[in-house]
Amino acid sequence: MHQVGFSVGVTSAPDGEVKSTGCKIETFHCLSRATLVKDRKRSDTPKPGARNIKLELTALLATALLAGAPTLLLAQNLAASPTATAPTPAMPASSAQVGFEVTIVAPDEIREVLGRHLELLRYRELTDLSDSELARLLTAAEQNTRELLATLGYFAPDIQFEQQASSSGSLTRLLKLSVVPGEPAVVAEVKIKFNGPIMDNPTADRQRKQIEDNWLLPPGMRFTQVRWAAAKQQALRQLTSQRYPTGQLSATLADIDPVSRSARLNITLDSGPAYRLGSLVISGLQRFDADLVTRLARLSPGASYDQAQLVAAQQRLADSGFFDSAFLSLDTSGDPSATPVLVQLREARLQKLVFGIGASTDGGARLSVEHTHYKVPGIGWRAVSKLMLDRETRSLGTELTSPPDAENWRWVTAAQLQNQQLGSFDVSSQSLRAGRSQSGDRIDRNYYLQYDRADSATSAVSAPAVAATLSANYAFTVRNFDSLPFPNSGWGLGVEVGGGTTLGSQHDPYGRVLARGLVYWPLGRSADGAATALRAGRLALRAEAGAVLAKDGITLPSTQLFLTGGDNTVRGYGYRDLGVTLPDGQTTAGRYLAVGSLEWQRPIVRDGRLTDWESTLFIDAGAVADKPAELQAKVGVGVGARWKSPVGPLQINLAYGVAVKRLRLHLNVGFSF
Repeated sequence: MHQVGFSVGVTSAPDGEVKSTGCKIETFHCLSRATLVKDRKRSDTPKPGARNIKLELTALLATALLAGAPTLLLAQNLAASPTATAPTPAMPASSAQVGFEVTIVAPDEIREVLGRHLELLRYRELTDLSDSELARLLTAAEQNTRELLATLGYFAPDIQFEQQASSSGSLTRLLKLSVVPGEPAVVAEVKIKFNGPIMDNPTADRQRKQIEDNWLLPPGMRFTQVRWAAAKQQALRQLTSQRYPTGQLSATLADIDPVSRSARLNITLDSGPAYRLGSLVISGLQRFDADLVTRLARLSPGASYDQAQLVAAQQRLADSGFFDSAFLSLDTSGDPSATPVLVQLREARLQKLVFGIGASTDGGARLSVEHTHYKVPGIGWRAVSKLMLDRETRSLGTELTSPPDAENWRWVTAAQLQNQQLGSFDVSSQSLRAGRSQSGDRIDRNYYLQYDRADSATSAVSAPAVAATLSANYAFTVRNFDSLPFPNSGWGLGVEVGGGTTLGSQHDPYGRVLARGLVYWPLGRSADGAATALRAGRLALRAEAGAVLAKDGITLPSTQLFLTGGDNTVRGYGYRDLGVTLPDGQTTAGRYLAVGSLEWQRPIVRDGRLTDWESTLFIDAGAVADKPAELQAKVGVGVGARWKSPVGPLQINLAYGVAVKRLRLHLNVGFSF
């Protein structure tokens, strides 16, 4: 714990101190404790004439300890952790085991700090303290109390120690510590100075302004040692996160005026040289080559150092699956204009087999088996084969993916056999795909040719027919969320566009488009991002629309058409239960889709603090039809809860389907867009 102490004089030191008129308060580590212990050792020397008395007391005490050792040990264990409350003694215990008890009368915040850190409380178990020794401890305790209060911003407190009468027959001395803290010191002025190359670098103007604008202890805020330390650390972190990794605090000073209760803060940041990235120095490779690492990391030589870019590169390497661990660091011992980036890797096993068991309210119990070969002999591509079984879907598929090129594009081929429940029909399908994909931190793109063959049911017939198509497709996704997987603000947009022809006896052209969007709109705003702004929660707006453009009467695979309903679409209805109703009452996929949702997500507060839980209120609506004019929305309303689990948000929703007049529970985990 950092504490503060008073000494005569006014100086400035690079570790950051606080000074006041006529005195200086500087950070140090448990200085008072060392002083008190030293004083205690000096006072242990017996005075002339008192040796015999102390020997007799020691003999009596030894006899008592031998007779009641188990009880004493138990009492000592129970008294090991002091807690000071008012008017309860700081350490409740029987008078047989303590020399004195302290009752602290002070505001809650101060009482808690004194109860944990007041040095006086360490000496309660010394039953042989003389009155003069206790007086010396109380004098030191008053100074220690002032030091602790100064860390909270109180520089002119009224502190009183008094000894109270003990109960009849008790040898324990009762002490009362009364604290009136007075008004806290408030920041009156802040001066942030910069030294070094950052002053002459025009590209660093924005960085300097961000450091000044994001200062955590602005004028008007109460001064405390914790806030002072956090503000300095935040400023240094912002300096070293971009361009200047060797930056440091060259001088910091908090000038406190106890009379006016004001604090004037001064901080000087020395940037050091600006660093630019050099080549990657890679260690830990055996099976994979360095080009793969370079393409996954995507760090450009000559680019300005940016800690966020290094973290993102490290995450890309870890998420690629090729490596069990990845660690990136900057070697600042060399030339700042071309600084080597050290990449330490531990390769994953060449092959991996994963068994999975899960469940959802959409598909019920789920079993999956996935095999991955990270470097298929002969071609060097990654192969992923997966078998998945649940109540709604049974599928077997494989995918081959090439290593990324210099622009992070990969060739992808895939094949899949699938049987799934679509509306009222059990649909078997086969698909083949070949194309290229590019995945980024914010944008994903892919284009591909796809062959689809599947059962199809139309409004004209209730018996399934087989249809096949060949199509060319392009898809992109843009994500602009503030944080994942628990966003508070931002938006996402995804679009898929395709066109092709039916196969078989007739070749009829068709087009297909699907768009989806998600927006998080915070309801609370604050300049410093305080937790109070988060308590208002946010609105989540979700929309999805799709259309298949083709002439009437042609037969298309059901996998190219639309259904909705379930956990992430229209809650209150079963998975893919909303579609086109056939004359015989069965449900099948349709050509047009429209879905919308509005949800209010609000954090749950406990004991004045935000928890990892949120409450939700929502309304969903969606429809599927073969013609736009026939779209008739089905509505679901409900309440729910969210939990920030280690694997993503756990969503629990109880929804009421207005059309079916039924409650339905929805559970799912994770965030994806």
